Amino acid sequence: MASHFQLLAKDPTTGARRGRLDTLHGAVETPVFMPVGTQGTVKALTPAHLREIGAQIILGNTYHLSLRPGSGLIRGLGGLHAFMGWDGPILTDSGGFQVFSLAKLRDVRDEGVAFQSHVDGARLFLGPKEVMGIQADLGSDIAMVLDECPPWPVDRDACALACSRSLRWARRCRELAVEGGFIASGRHVFAIAQGSTYDDLRREAAEALAALDFSGYAIGGVSVGEAEPEMLKQVAATAPHLPSDRPRYVMGVGTPPQLLKMIALGVDMFDCVLPTRVARNGLAFTPGGPINLRNERFRADPAPIVEGLDNYTCRNFSRAYLRHLIAAGEMLGGTLVTIHNLHFFLDLLGHARAHIEAGDFGPWHKAWIGRYESAE
Repeated sequence: MASHFQLLAKDPTTGARRGRLDTLHGAVETPVFMPVGTQGTVKALTPAHLREIGAQIILGNTYHLSLRPGSGLIRGLGGLHAFMGWDGPILTDSGGFQVFSLAKLRDVRDEGVAFQSHVDGARLFLGPKEVMGIQADLGSDIAMVLDECPPWPVDRDACALACSRSLRWARRCRELAVEGGFIASGRHVFAIAQGSTYDDLRREAAEALAALDFSGYAIGGVSVGEAEPEMLKQVAATAPHLPSDRPRYVMGVGTPPQLLKMIALGVDMFDCVLPTRVARNGLAFTPGGPINLRNERFRADPAPIVEGLDNYTCRNFSRAYLRHLIAAGEMLGGTLVTIHNLHFFLDLLGHARAHIEAGDFGPWHKAWIGRYESAE
């Protein structure tokens, strides 16, 4: 399977890579952070906001969009791009994370996962056929295979069973993508390597999936409750066994320092709800660590969140005004802080790309993390 991924530069002292992934809706420069649009929207923002802050690619979610409004309805209205008014690339998760997050509402079987809808209790079944069909309806640029995300901690036998099941599902998802013309149409399918904290299971999963020749590979099952050192250990145990000529994607992470640490381990793609979720509660990211705009010390602060950061929020509004909006429960507060937080993440990854090209990512990222964590 052609990957349409070019490696443009490598950092000489770390595993950091600078690449470009071509999709039907445009090229994605990596390393890249992808804003999460689970329900067909990045919460609090319009597509115009996303374009203004430089978002390259966003996420949708198979499980949630199949429940409402339904993938058939979205297909009939021109696909997810037209439905939500976003003309850039879209990656859709398969629903595998919901196997973990909705553990009380699902039953994992060899053929797939039976869910009880968290919305209205209706029954929903997601197997490889359903997952690939839904993502074809949505018109995803990148479709993720169905996988089983084990909880943490998990015993070895249960983890090995989940890895085996995920491999079978990945193989079937790829077959269906070929048979249905999804790949021939220029779209991509990414596999997901699981294995929890077991290095040998992660290696086996990565090598088995690599042999199936996917367009890209994700490292799944991290940031599900384990401490950061263990999370980084899992990424380090998996990444070297994934094909070097394909993009590597760590799902569902993380903080700004974690993103830089994982880029140094050779990861190219990230998504996380963190910057949008905390923004709605008034938490804003700065190079000196996050600040809580609800705090009294910002009540009369005339400064922007970050001086000189070129986004709509920092160009136009003070910390004092943002604190007022958040304290008053005004919707605009969540929107303005979300604009800033996502731009902060996107801008950071832009600097990472530039430093990989310049060959000094190693010392730069260590210094950046040091400043952030010491101030924090």
